[in-house]
Amino acid sequence: MATFLYRLGKFALRRRHFVALIWVALLALAGFGAASAPTAASSSFSVPGTEAQKAFDLLDQRFPGSSADGATARIVFKAPDGEKITDAPDKAAVTRTVAALKSGTDQLASATDPFTAGGVSKDGTTAYSSLKYKVSSMELTDATRDSLKGVQAEPAHGGLVVEIGGDALQAPPETGPSEIIGVLVAAIVLVITFGSLLAAGLPLLTAIIGVGIGVSSITALADALDLGTTTSTLAMMIGLAVGIDYALFIVSRYRAELAEGHEREEAAGRAVGTAGSAVVFAGLTVVIALVGLSVVNIPMLTKMGVAAACTVAVAVLIALTLVPALLGYAGKRVHGRKARKALESHGVTAEKPNRGTRWARFVLGRPVWLLLAGVVGLGAAAVPVASLKMGMPDGGWQPPHTTQRKAYDTLSDAFGPGFNGPLVTVVDARNSRNAKQAVARVEKDMRALHGVAVVNRAAFNKAGDTATITVIPKSKPSSAETEDLVHAIRDESAAIEADTGAEVLVTGATAMNIDVSQKLNDALVPYLALVVGLAFLLLMLVFRSVLVPLKAALGFLLSVVAALGAVVAVYQWGWLGSLFGVEQTGPIMSMMPIFMVGVVFGLAMDYEVFLVTRMREAYVHGEQPSDAIVTGFRHGARVVVAAAVIMIAVFSGFIGSSEQMVKMIGFGLAVAVFFDAFVVRMTLVPAVLTLLGDRAWWLPKWLDRVLPNVDVEGERLRRQLAARRDPDYEEDREPARA
Repeated sequence: MATFLYRLGKFALRRRHFVALIWVALLALAGFGAASAPTAASSSFSVPGTEAQKAFDLLDQRFPGSSADGATARIVFKAPDGEKITDAPDKAAVTRTVAALKSGTDQLASATDPFTAGGVSKDGTTAYSSLKYKVSSMELTDATRDSLKGVQAEPAHGGLVVEIGGDALQAPPETGPSEIIGVLVAAIVLVITFGSLLAAGLPLLTAIIGVGIGVSSITALADALDLGTTTSTLAMMIGLAVGIDYALFIVSRYRAELAEGHEREEAAGRAVGTAGSAVVFAGLTVVIALVGLSVVNIPMLTKMGVAAACTVAVAVLIALTLVPALLGYAGKRVHGRKARKALESHGVTAEKPNRGTRWARFVLGRPVWLLLAGVVGLGAAAVPVASLKMGMPDGGWQPPHTTQRKAYDTLSDAFGPGFNGPLVTVVDARNSRNAKQAVARVEKDMRALHGVAVVNRAAFNKAGDTATITVIPKSKPSSAETEDLVHAIRDESAAIEADTGAEVLVTGATAMNIDVSQKLNDALVPYLALVVGLAFLLLMLVFRSVLVPLKAALGFLLSVVAALGAVVAVYQWGWLGSLFGVEQTGPIMSMMPIFMVGVVFGLAMDYEVFLVTRMREAYVHGEQPSDAIVTGFRHGARVVVAAAVIMIAVFSGFIGSSEQMVKMIGFGLAVAVFFDAFVVRMTLVPAVLTLLGDRAWWLPKWLDRVLPNVDVEGERLRRQLAARRDPDYEEDREPARA
């Protein structure tokens, strides 16, 4: 592989005009596709294989035209103190508001009258109107949203308090200036690392081009492939971070090759042939982790993973081709002014001990203590995971000052906490002898269950063979009691079907959230086994070792659990919540653990490959294990630290997002990169390798014969280049280790 990449790097620099033109054309093509593509609708959220999804699909079939996936809203009216909502003036104000909503847009399918549909509280102070739209929330027009929001400003309310809940107010996630700040921090880090504005600008430019191609392609295909808005946000987040990092490693190695006296084309070939190999395998680990999310079998998560993986693949290709092409334009100006003068006056410069060298020697002197300190520290950070509570967002997660949260609290106070999470029981009586008797039996059994507050009357479809029964729990949607009630209803369904032939299914947002959480929990271990197993094999190819990949996997587990602990502490417990913009604590989103496992594993292996590959290269070239560790840190520590700081800055930029999921993912990934780069890779890795010595690079002879030699460290390339310079060169002259 190193030989192929060496040739690719030389070709890219030599034919830089052609390579640059190709990438500019791809960016323009993707941009044109995004600009001309139809506006994407909201991505449909489905969870195949769950009872809630089965019931949802059944409703679509048996209740055609019901807009089961349409946006919903609740207009909540609360009478002034000392008044009743049924008083003539207040009742008239409510009626006028509902009538105005019906005439305000043609996207509204229905709006209930609180006084005829049972939407008035027992104490008579609160009422609500349920709104159903013909389209999803992302397809609502601005006029429709303005009509909905306008009910709060209606002067005819006469003192009524009006709040709005539901997903109809949901808008595409907004991101603040924090993303720009993240990129600016990355630029500053690059300038400090390289000491050259030109060298610092190259990784930023190529990363932006890669993200532009990736995100534009996602936008162009969003409508056809049913991609949600979060998909492009995730692709941008990961693509920008790895794009900068991969280009950073190529540029850094290119500068090192120039400093050794090689000409530009030769330096580009050697940089891509060595650092490029590490980029390829680092990218492969990220792609494996992201594509592996498909094993969960949640289409939205699969699409997010595949889209982000494609953006990572683009970042790898850009690092291998566009970066050396642009380096050809930069020439020796890729070095700072002082470095250029030193090279011109002294030629090849001798390497002085840097901070990476000093840190490596510090770790070599006390590996046991630092290993214990790192493990104990990460273990302490992971303690909050013991109280991890997972769920899916609802109105109760909204900040207290929002109208959605106020509507949620008002309904909870007036009608009971379970009113915000109704369970929709679907009775499929097509195979029943008497559909009405079967539905009556279900209503009776539901009322007898513990934890049920209200069982509404059944609503039949036109054919009379299917009915829906709304069950209001006594407990709030995210509580364990509500989850127990869902399971209790499902337990009753077997006896009901045996007696009547009718199948009973439970759905609704609350039941769907419970099923999603269970599905994600069940998939975590198989997903972890698949991703870690494939990456373990990949790292065995890279390092020709069994213990190094094992150490890498165990270190990853430490960092990801510690990062998840930090997420729990901030977003569930509320620690330092104001610092990170957390206005409302609550359960951790169900997909967060499995998503963090996938993304963090890929990113963690980036640093493992970049840092340890240089150690492996030194070891193969004849250095002792301890000396190889120092060499790896001398060449790689500065770049790995810069890459980690850049990733942390980019991910932290998304903490300012208006969407809770994006905010939480940004924080979790930033913390995970901090733990993995600075604690695991920079401290635990050299400590463990020091204790293992030569055994770290042990590989059984039979496995050595089976595994193909991909020559990531460039040993075969080095020999070929040496033989080209010296015809009398003999391969056996260099005591290389296998």
